[in-house]
Amino acid sequence: MIIKKFQGKTEAEATELARKELGDGVVVMNVKNVKRKGFFASFRKPIMEVTVALEEERERFVPAKKEAEKPAEGGLQKNVPITEAWQKETSGVYQRSKAEIGTIEEKLDSLQTLLVQQLKSPVPEKAEIREEVPDEGKAPAKESEEEKNPELAKFLKLLYNVMLENEVDEKYVNQIMEDIEKVHKPNMPFDYALANAYQRMVLKFGAAEEIAPAKSGPKAVFFIGPTGVGKTTTIAKIASKFSVEDKKKVALLTTDTFRIAAAEQLRTYASILEVPFRVIYTLQELEDAVRDFKEYDYILIDTTGHSHQNEEQKEAMKELVHCIDGMVEKEVFLVLSATTKYRDLVQIADGYKDVAEYKLIFTKLDETSAFGNILNLRFHTGASLSYVTCGQNVPDDIEKFNPQKTVKSLLSGKT
Repeated sequence: MIIKKFQGKTEAEATELARKELGDGVVVMNVKNVKRKGFFASFRKPIMEVTVALEEERERFVPAKKEAEKPAEGGLQKNVPITEAWQKETSGVYQRSKAEIGTIEEKLDSLQTLLVQQLKSPVPEKAEIREEVPDEGKAPAKESEEEKNPELAKFLKLLYNVMLENEVDEKYVNQIMEDIEKVHKPNMPFDYALANAYQRMVLKFGAAEEIAPAKSGPKAVFFIGPTGVGKTTTIAKIASKFSVEDKKKVALLTTDTFRIAAAEQLRTYASILEVPFRVIYTLQELEDAVRDFKEYDYILIDTTGHSHQNEEQKEAMKELVHCIDGMVEKEVFLVLSATTKYRDLVQIADGYKDVAEYKLIFTKLDETSAFGNILNLRFHTGASLSYVTCGQNVPDDIEKFNPQKTVKSLLSGKT
């Protein structure tokens, strides 16, 4: 893992310098004002400093295959010495005291300080990677180390169960613990282990990818997903941001002709925002609309929610999304509810994967206290996260996905 600081007149300038040197995959971990030094420092504006992190090539995120290898007996992989040792001890829910949870939350609240300290004295990672699998019948080498550092061992067990309670899938919890184990050192401080877990999970999420403008002409943006997840309201929130805040020209279209209420809801929002609205019944009408709004910045397209198991509807959706290929730039966003069960989310995501390559938007974060499914879908699909919504208020209850905020919740169990 590469961690580095960059400075500039603005946050954007410092971040751009980081991307030029390290690439587009950098994740901003911290931003702060830095006072200038020298005699005339008090007369000059402060500069912005960003701390960024980047996974090295050997650690880059690889999307999970549809048919993942089965884990070892008990749901654990054979090459996970620490988690194997924990399995029996943590098979029941680990009883976490308020004091223990408070310790993690307190440490996470001051995590930026920990990261700065780590920058001053980084621990080399490459020397700590162990590829070999312990011989059967022998106690894992980690066991004696845990005995020497009971505080760290207790923290790792606690962290393991916090993620499970936040509904992170067990196989992904094991992968995260493997990553921590790779840099595990005898007598490693509890603070360093926490900072390491935080950094690696933030990097697994990656930077949020918002809707980007087209290089030329309008950007067509499709919103797909099952019925009832909040697609129409999400579109209204995004349209409001573009139209009111960014002063962009926006057109709203809907292909949802099955639910009259959905079309009327979007029509109402279009009227309030004073932007054009059109109901689309055929592929030709969609092509005509794209031509008619060629001078606009964004064309936001609501679609019919349908069952991911209905092959006929899936083919119709695929034809709809691809009928304007070559006419304009486009993006597709799969809108999902954070309250949906993980098993159903996997089936939905896999079903829509056949329709188009997509990015993810999660809605209804205000209706759940466990955000593990967000990480689960990131691992399962490899798709980038874009926005999250947390209520019905338009346009306020939407924000760019914040990996740092989400990881803090997953590690502390506090929303």
